[in-house]
Amino acid sequence: MNIFFVLAQTAEKQQQIVPMDVFWQQIAKLGWFEALIAVSFGAVYLIYGWRIFKVLAVVSFGMIGLFAGMHLGDKMGSQLWGGVFGLIILAVLSIPLMHWAVSMLGAAAGGIVTGCIWYAVGLPQQYIWAGVIIGIVAGGMISFIVFKIAVMLFTSLGGAMLIITGLLSLARLYEKHQTGDAGFVYSLVNEYNWFMPAILIFTTFIGIVIQHKLVKGSSDWKL
Repeated sequence: MNIFFVLAQTAEKQQQIVPMDVFWQQIAKLGWFEALIAVSFGAVYLIYGWRIFKVLAVVSFGMIGLFAGMHLGDKMGSQLWGGVFGLIILAVLSIPLMHWAVSMLGAAAGGIVTGCIWYAVGLPQQYIWAGVIIGIVAGGMISFIVFKIAVMLFTSLGGAMLIITGLLSLARLYEKHQTGDAGFVYSLVNEYNWFMPAILIFTTFIGIVIQHKLVKGSSDWKL
């Protein structure tokens, strides 16, 4: 039996696994000032991430350690100290292991991209991890072979996330100011599966193209 036919049948019965409501809550929380800051920092992240990738890698691993430590600390009786220790440990470890850290972030970015594609085409969300794993493996292999690709991929994706969050928040605030409701922006995020993945992948691609040109023209950039 054709596997795509099976997946299509399963997709009709699927439950919502991807937490789009969480994404929307982040968008809805931002005010005008915070949204503009997100767009500004995202633009720097997107275009000049290759210049500051070491700092961004340390910050990224620090945040991963923070959330992981908070989760473990909650079970051990101290969420605060668990988060603090997790942040410090992973942030410090990422400095001497920078090549590995950036390659892992590149692999994670690859997983996010393929997960977005899986979600956009309407494949069963309960199997989305299959698409994510494919992206992680492919992104990891490419990142370890060509280190610059890992840098451009994870920084472009991070910048794209910030820019899109900020712009959607601004669009929501403008729509709410004009009509008293943000139903159109809400429907784009929550009801059209293709919308968020499409603009995220497109913006990430633009960032990679820009960074590639800047890196290519820079003779003093060192890994």
